[in-house]
Amino acid sequence: MQDIEHVHYMPLLGAVMATALLGNRPATFLAIVLSVAADLIMTTRLSLTEATANTILFVLIASVMAEVCHRLASRTALLHSILTSVPVVTLDGEGRILRITAPAADLLGVAPANALNRDFSIFAPDFGERTLSALLQGDALTAPAAGYWMARRPDGEIVPLIIHASLLAHSVDPERVVLSLADQRQALAVNDRMRELMGQLSRSWRLNSMGEMAATLAHELNQPLTAATVYLHAGQTDIARAGPIGDSASRALDLAKTQLLRAGDIIRRMRELIATGGPQLTEERVSSMIEDLRPLFDLIRQDTGVAIRIDVHETRDGVLADRIQFQQAIANLVRNAVDAVCGHGEGLVSVTGRCLANQGYEIRVEDNGPGIAEDQMDRIFQPMMTTKAGGMGLGLSVTRSIVESHDAVLTVGRSPLGGAAFSFCLSPVSELEAA
Repeated sequence: MQDIEHVHYMPLLGAVMATALLGNRPATFLAIVLSVAADLIMTTRLSLTEATANTILFVLIASVMAEVCHRLASRTALLHSILTSVPVVTLDGEGRILRITAPAADLLGVAPANALNRDFSIFAPDFGERTLSALLQGDALTAPAAGYWMARRPDGEIVPLIIHASLLAHSVDPERVVLSLADQRQALAVNDRMRELMGQLSRSWRLNSMGEMAATLAHELNQPLTAATVYLHAGQTDIARAGPIGDSASRALDLAKTQLLRAGDIIRRMRELIATGGPQLTEERVSSMIEDLRPLFDLIRQDTGVAIRIDVHETRDGVLADRIQFQQAIANLVRNAVDAVCGHGEGLVSVTGRCLANQGYEIRVEDNGPGIAEDQMDRIFQPMMTTKAGGMGLGLSVTRSIVESHDAVLTVGRSPLGGAAFSFCLSPVSELEAA
């Protein structure tokens, strides 16, 4: 029996296995060759046959063990590569972080070294002792009512997470729980965008329906408005026979007839806009167009108690405009401003107009109400968007369309009066004609 003589190969076999775990196959082959050479030099053999047999046996065993080590190292490297590319955290039985991958640390907004031995609940407050205790007892991890967990990063950002948990065997103590984290920010953003697109499709469908309805109304309402104007004119004739006693009533009827005629003009222009796709611009003076609205503003003031101040400079106020549509846009802005200041103390609405030389003629409608929230500045011009109970959300959208049809841009900002300020500039007639 020469079993004792075979023991001298054990350190050499260990060296080959270590090389296989740390290096590649050529390095392992070189380690086997060197091990055999070293053994032949340092060991005295009884015979060449015995030395050859032991060498062959060693080479076979070393080759098999080296291949096993290579595959084990490759699988370990693959597993390590997978784990380091995904957000994974391991916890002990107290909920402290024992291991954390770089993606997980980046997701939680902390350096990996700074996260170790800290309670995971510091980053995910909803993941408390009760949740950890249920996991250690073998229960499945149940997400909060929202469907995801909220992680709070040190910089204050809240990150929605999906967390998958697995319970480890006691043999790998002190690690007890493995958590796999998934960032939900992009998924939630996609869902929000999808809901926004669905809302836009819904609004587009309603606007199309309203467009068809508007065309029908523009056709059907013209006749009753014309008849009402005729009846008012006949009423004025009868009242005129009463002499001075009927003068007040006659003036009121005259104002009513004027508004009916204006309503007819609006409907006629609407039909033309639907038919031709654009307004008919003529040379107008801003001061004259706004002055015609003064009786309407007086009625609004009487009904609401809101003061409407008009300050329109007549200097170089000639512009190309559709008179009726321009007046409709100003009336819409004034009504919106009045609605904004009602119930907020002494309401004031200011309508100003002034020439800005090369920039054109600016019209501003301002109020001293609460103003418009910053997050709504970009949305108030969208159709169907309204902050008023019972509102349809079309006033500002229609007003912007009218302003844009005059080659201008309707802007909104903060007024020195404290509320909102809507403004747009029309190019002077001289510049438009020169162009």
